[in-house]
Amino acid sequence: MVSESMNPFPSSSKCLLFLFVLVWCSCSQSMNAQKAATDPSEVRALNSIFQQWGLQATESWNISGEPCSGSAVNTSEPVFMNPSNSPAIRCECYITNKTLCHITGLIVVGLNRRGMLPEELLDLPFLTVLGIDHNFFSGPLPAFMGKMSRLEFLSIGYNEFSGLIPKELGNLEELRTLILSVNNFNGTLPPELGNLVNLERLYIDSCGLGEEIPSTFANLVNLQIFSANDNAFTGKIPDFVGNNWTKLTGLRFQGNSFEGPIPSSFANLKSLGSLRIGDIYNGSSSLAFVRNLKKLTDLVLRNALLTGSLPSYITELQSLQKLDLSFNNLTGTIPNNMFTMGSLQYLFLGNNSLTGAIPNLQTTTIQTIDLSYNLLIGDLPSSVDRIDQLNLVGNNFTPNSSNIGIFPGLECLQRSFPCSRNAPRYANFSIKCGGPQMVSNGIVFEADNRSLGAATYDVTGTKKWAVSNVGFYEDGQNQHYVQTNFGQVRGTNTPELYRSSRQSSGSLRYYGLGLENGLYTVNLFFAETGFPDRTSQSWMSLTRRVFDVYIQGILQLKDFDISKEAGGVERAIIKNFTATISRNHLEIHLFWAGKGTPDTPEAGPSISAISVVPNFIPTIIGSTEKNRTAASEKNKPKEKNGPAFIVGLTVSVVVLSLILILALVYAKRKRKDEWEEVLPGICTKPDTFSFSELKAITEDFSPSKKLGEGGFGAVYKENLTLTTSICIVDYSFLNNMIRFLTLHAGKLCPKISDFGLAKLCDDNKSHISTRVAGTIGYMAPEYALRGHLTEKADVFSFGIVALEILSGRPNSDNSLNDDKIYLLGWAWDLHENNRSLDLVDPNLAEIDENEALRVVMVALLCTQGSPSMRPPMSRIVAMLAGDIEANGVITRPSYLTDWNFRDLTGSLVTVSCSNSNEEQPQ
Repeated sequence: MVSESMNPFPSSSKCLLFLFVLVWCSCSQSMNAQKAATDPSEVRALNSIFQQWGLQATESWNISGEPCSGSAVNTSEPVFMNPSNSPAIRCECYITNKTLCHITGLIVVGLNRRGMLPEELLDLPFLTVLGIDHNFFSGPLPAFMGKMSRLEFLSIGYNEFSGLIPKELGNLEELRTLILSVNNFNGTLPPELGNLVNLERLYIDSCGLGEEIPSTFANLVNLQIFSANDNAFTGKIPDFVGNNWTKLTGLRFQGNSFEGPIPSSFANLKSLGSLRIGDIYNGSSSLAFVRNLKKLTDLVLRNALLTGSLPSYITELQSLQKLDLSFNNLTGTIPNNMFTMGSLQYLFLGNNSLTGAIPNLQTTTIQTIDLSYNLLIGDLPSSVDRIDQLNLVGNNFTPNSSNIGIFPGLECLQRSFPCSRNAPRYANFSIKCGGPQMVSNGIVFEADNRSLGAATYDVTGTKKWAVSNVGFYEDGQNQHYVQTNFGQVRGTNTPELYRSSRQSSGSLRYYGLGLENGLYTVNLFFAETGFPDRTSQSWMSLTRRVFDVYIQGILQLKDFDISKEAGGVERAIIKNFTATISRNHLEIHLFWAGKGTPDTPEAGPSISAISVVPNFIPTIIGSTEKNRTAASEKNKPKEKNGPAFIVGLTVSVVVLSLILILALVYAKRKRKDEWEEVLPGICTKPDTFSFSELKAITEDFSPSKKLGEGGFGAVYKENLTLTTSICIVDYSFLNNMIRFLTLHAGKLCPKISDFGLAKLCDDNKSHISTRVAGTIGYMAPEYALRGHLTEKADVFSFGIVALEILSGRPNSDNSLNDDKIYLLGWAWDLHENNRSLDLVDPNLAEIDENEALRVVMVALLCTQGSPSMRPPMSRIVAMLAGDIEANGVITRPSYLTDWNFRDLTGSLVTVSCSNSNEEQPQ
């Protein structure tokens, strides 16, 4: 029987590929075993192959020098599958004038053999099974393998083969299983592999392949398992996967560069038991396609750009045991019946934008729940104490929430990080990740040796630092999420610091709490101790650990490979970063994005120690920080454009500009007592001006005072001799702005996007459609093309304004070189060449580079081509404030290359208003 396991190469066993080997036994084999004689030409070929690979036959099948004897002809399948029997052969014997046996199977697995594939394999013409995985064979995969026409099973995974995959493999029309995973190929999948119409299982994880999956693969209509993790495949996931591969029981697409959306045709894959898709670039998806996939037991759509609400019909998938929808853009509340699913054991919904309260738990099967980094509020249901592991970090629960006391320290790890907020107690911290307390170079590294789980956190008793982990090890190994090393780490005078490391299969965060605000140096200590060095030439050395590192939400290390960076395994490496703490807390995030060797404990993040020290003289009494700035730095005057300037300026200027513009035009018609109702707690009553006053200060709206013109009026500049200096007056003779535009979140309520249209719609209208009006440089593409206004159009405009503030220039300037005319296009050019800091206004005397990069990332997120790809303003504010990471999947919008931008204005022709539940015209 052929197994449907998605994991043919688990770390716990070297030889599980035998689960796929078919056994061909005949009655005549046992009857004539002692009379069997192996084909002499095949004996010569086998001897030559074994000699080249440094192998010897085992006594179990090479009895008295006869290969086709013993277990080679009369053994059961379990014995043949036993790893201790490798190398092994299988034979089929035929009765002619004498008994003749042919070698039909050859297994050399987990023996760390080296060399190349010899052409003598062709002298085994009856071979149907060839398994040589988990070795260290190298060189190109020879084209002559395409002549082994009887092969039904071919596994060469976990080797060092390189070069192109030969197109001749497409000639193996009898092939049922092909395993190429974990090799060093390059190039693309040969289209000729689409000729393997009988193929049932194809594994190509971590092969080094790229570009698009060939269209000829639509012919593989008999595929049951397809696994393609950790490659560089691009383009969209092909529609033919859902339309043609309807026999699939397992599908994996993680750690590639696919674009969304996930094809709706996946709804046809009704035989799927396991579906894992992640790390999608561009193009959002909904969950609609999973509705009828009733056989799913394992559904992972992690970091896949899912949008919309969490549908209630997902609870109809009653066979689900694991559901992971983390790191997406899901909104709305958690369905009340989510916790009634009888078979569900693991639930990961973290890093979305889910709101409301947690439903009551009504099942006893689910024991691991991750709801971290959402927008959940309210009381915790009494049933939460039934859960073994529950991570609620990064929400909006308060100390007054009922049952929060069940989770010690949880109140310190909510979005506002309230513990010691504005009353700092510390100015440094050091952690021995995954191990006991120790002193190194005079620094006390505090113990971090508590057992973590798939959805857990831990806050120290002093509330000085904390750790949070999310991620599930599939094979059940490393359940304490700690790697212990008994070897000697080189490149350091304190090897004991690297004897253990904290590991995660998904997301690992460390927090510094109650820290004095200022500039800090963050030191991260790494050493790869999970597998041997490549120089050992063992198959285990082929493992790759790859992850990303964020500090204060800024991506600092992309696709970080410890052993590659350090120059080998068991070598210490320290990465140093500068971070600004402005809200008394620090976050260090290690994130697995699908890269590296899949399905092993070494796939996710790992870290040995952390040390964070200030770059200033702390004012906290009793601080004993070891590393401080030089005396010259201590006495250096602070510049007004110093740390936190960029973020603060971006938020405050944009918001204040909107409020001031509103005040000038609207205030005249508002009674004094009405202002508190319109702007509750935001500001005091603004200065107001009559038309005659506006006419006077603009010198009768003189062209010399004119800054520019939008779709609804001119913009004039004037400095007033008042207690408040106002630079911009926007006055339209036809339309007064009479609705307060907000940030679409918090206690402020959004009204409408287009200023000039505000008075034309009632308060109960939440969407409008209009013909284009306004300056194109600030207009979202969906508005420019279809006149469709939503709050995401404002998000787009916010991104443009953020870039203008950061760069100190307008969004378009025809006096500049062609590549710099359009600010957003120039920003993308710099971003793609890792030169985003060149965007910063050169007149700024001093900047915090991390905060500048944060603003750039936020601006690029805000200006994504698809509205669904733009974050809500609540998330943007949190990113700018440093509460959450300024990360997300971004791609250069097509409108930057499709449009030839020029600063033009339009005029209003028609407006249509509608309620939120009405269909919008396209």
